[in-house]
Amino acid sequence: MIIKRDSYLEQLKSRENNGLIKVITGLRRSGKSYLLFNLFYDYLIDKGIAKSHIITIALDDLTNEKLRDPYNILDYIKKSIKDDDLYYIFLDEIQYLNRFEEVLNSLLHIKNVDVYVTGSNSKLLSKDVITEFRGRGDEIKVYPLSFKEFYSVYNGTIDEAWDDYFNYGGMPLVLSYKDVSQKVNYLKSLFDKVYISDILERYNIKNKVELDELLNILSSDIGSLTNPLKLSKIFSSGKSVKISDKTINRYIGYLEDAFLISKVQRFDIKGKKYINSPFKYYFEDIGLRNARLNFRQVEENHVMENIIYNELKVRGYNVDIGIVNVYDYDKKGKRILKNYEVDFIASKENNKYYIQSAFSIDNIEKLNQETNSLNNIKDSFKKIVIVRNNIKPRKDENGITTMGIYNFLLEENSLDL
Repeated sequence: MIIKRDSYLEQLKSRENNGLIKVITGLRRSGKSYLLFNLFYDYLIDKGIAKSHIITIALDDLTNEKLRDPYNILDYIKKSIKDDDLYYIFLDEIQYLNRFEEVLNSLLHIKNVDVYVTGSNSKLLSKDVITEFRGRGDEIKVYPLSFKEFYSVYNGTIDEAWDDYFNYGGMPLVLSYKDVSQKVNYLKSLFDKVYISDILERYNIKNKVELDELLNILSSDIGSLTNPLKLSKIFSSGKSVKISDKTINRYIGYLEDAFLISKVQRFDIKGKKYINSPFKYYFEDIGLRNARLNFRQVEENHVMENIIYNELKVRGYNVDIGIVNVYDYDKKGKRILKNYEVDFIASKENNKYYIQSAFSIDNIEKLNQETNSLNNIKDSFKKIVIVRNNIKPRKDENGITTMGIYNFLLEENSLDL
């Protein structure tokens, strides 16, 4: 099965021979190696690059064990360079390479090479490579499959695809399993035996119970406002495990570094400033989140909100939660301050969009509830409500656009429709 990942391929193509190390980051098993060794490799061949000028080394392959030595790999690469033409170097699972920092620095001194690397496990995260090569590294972050990518190879109707996607997410291998139990077992195993094991080993965590309990809470409360202190109080009041807010903050950092979750800050739209706490957390793959909860809490409204967030990130937007403060009067005529929330503020370059995720709007009260925040934003940026119903984009008298989730996810420029 060939899954086209054109947006990432275009990012690689636009960075060809820019003098920097291209570092492909992202959640493990999200398709980084496939992007580099299959899609980008085929692109280079199709445009006429000779195979002899593409040096590929999978460092996790035992047959390449000798190349994990820094001197051996440099010697191998230099001997493979036969002329002054450009050579592409692909290094997969860079963490297996001893003294990889020095090796990559050495490669930068060779004028006719273009270097691409992937890497992430308990001993090294892809972000570590970016940190090490700040100013010399160029990051391409790969996410699990978007719904559009998922649906492009799905054998079934769009409603069936949505049902599978919001239950089992977009990890590429999920598509190869036809049986539900196989999908469930794969996701559970991936979570426990890959991601959690990596974190425990990397950070030498002795008390796995603490991390497990935190993950359960974060999984249950996607899209809910929280912070480490609030989470610590939950542990104190209702859990057998006691854990400090500092430890929770550290664990959350580990989960973010592993690309399992993303933290979203709140932004005061009228005051034009960030609010330090609380935050919201979303999972980078909804199937992994559902697997963590044994598929017991698959509430479509919360899952849809998480999927919208992920889609915005895939499209390259910076995403915040919006807060609109409005003075109003209560039933007694007393002036009060009300806080309305905008689910997402999506910003990129000079474009900005205010977005509400509304699973259903079936009466005027629900409509007012979902659009109160948007109607109280006085700037001219576009305001959008995304609903579960499969409806085409339409605009009301206040300039607010409503569109169905399928239109949003499948149309590349849906925010501008």
